Amino acid sequence: MLYLASRSPRRHQLLEQLGHRFRSLDVDVPEVRAPDESPRDYVLRVALDKARAGLARCADDPAAVVLGADTEVVLDGRVFGKPADAAAAAAMLQRLSGRTHEVISALWLVDGERESCAVNVTEVTFAPLTPAQIAEYLACGEAFGKAGAYAIQGRAAAFIPRLAGSHSGVMGLPLHETAALLARFGIAPAASFS
Repeated sequence: MLYLASRSPRRHQLLEQLGHRFRSLDVDVPEVRAPDESPRDYVLRVALDKARAGLARCADDPAAVVLGADTEVVLDGRVFGKPADAAAAAAMLQRLSGRTHEVISALWLVDGERESCAVNVTEVTFAPLTPAQIAEYLACGEAFGKAGAYAIQGRAAAFIPRLAGSHSGVMGLPLHETAALLARFGIAPAASFS
């Protein structure tokens, strides 16, 4: 049985888009970057921690295969997690304004015997944002609970003149890499959802 170790509605939607049947697991792992940890290593570690925590919750299912994922926005080597409040969100958007940043999405698929990973790095360019645009975006509420204080699948799409990589990766689950990882484990999409 395939499990997704994530509370993210976007990840659920994207995995469903691939045609897989799965169950969701609510896992809670610390998301704190070590001082000497690169952004890529940090995202990989958190995704693996989520997958392993999910597998631990499935001890009664010997056929459990768990997908863990993490996505972070990175600018100038700094990881932009989820903003704590409106001031933090505004500061993130001001820093991203008119600049190109990376979005790193890491995946781990684990079962009782194997662990395999994939990483997607997408470059996202923001147009210059005015203070009024930032204030309006914050007022819509979309910035909260999102790495980098924006949702590419929502109103923030209007801020992005250029994207080089995976749109779904920026949303939180790069579909190409996810499909390849699942295929490596012999997990095929369901024939139908009836």
